[in-house]
Amino acid sequence: MAAARGHELRANLGAWIRDYAYALRRQAAGLHRRDPSDYRRPGPGASAVVLIPGIYERWTFMLPVAEALRDQGYDVHAVTDLRLNGGTLEEMARLVDGYLRRSGIGRCVLVAHSKGGLVGKLVLARHNGSGAVRGMVAVNTPFTGSWLARLLPLPALRVFLPNSPELAELASWREVDQRIVSIYGRFDPHIPGGGHLDGAHNVQLETRGHFLPLGDVRVHESILAGIRRLMR
Repeated sequence: MAAARGHELRANLGAWIRDYAYALRRQAAGLHRRDPSDYRRPGPGASAVVLIPGIYERWTFMLPVAEALRDQGYDVHAVTDLRLNGGTLEEMARLVDGYLRRSGIGRCVLVAHSKGGLVGKLVLARHNGSGAVRGMVAVNTPFTGSWLARLLPLPALRVFLPNSPELAELASWREVDQRIVSIYGRFDPHIPGGGHLDGAHNVQLETRGHFLPLGDVRVHESILAGIRRLMR
């Protein structure tokens, strides 16, 4: 038993180090200009997917996901107005809603990472009167918060406190949970409690890390399966 615990701790520590190394590489890659239109596949037969990155992440942080979706024929949209997704949930949800309206997307699924999943749930709850958004696939989203937010008293991170008013309000919108697929891993250094959401379709993988799973083929396959589930 002790040996098994030691192995788990070593695996988690190694994943933590790789997780931050991956995040640094993706942030550095995001400094290079990328054209969001390169991931578009407009046409009558293509289903639309809208990316919502996490806090302090540009849309390019999700490039591995965008590439996997494009390769499967999806029409991938990036909401560049979100910039680093540092505003309130409501501010960010309004930006997503504005993009959907301007783009005239008739039917789509949101694919979100971390805080992006909280923004996406708010879009489903408050900004989806037309029903154009069929649902959301969220990866490593702290739907019930993270106690680690107490360690960094930054205004932008208060939303992640387990007792934050924003999370309490989101939790009250239970009717939209059935249209959410929540994907999370075995170990997430940013969300010790995991990304389980009651009422959603929950998918727990054997992945480790908060950022690193965005480049994992197992996560890509689960995202694709989640999109198919929501689009049917």
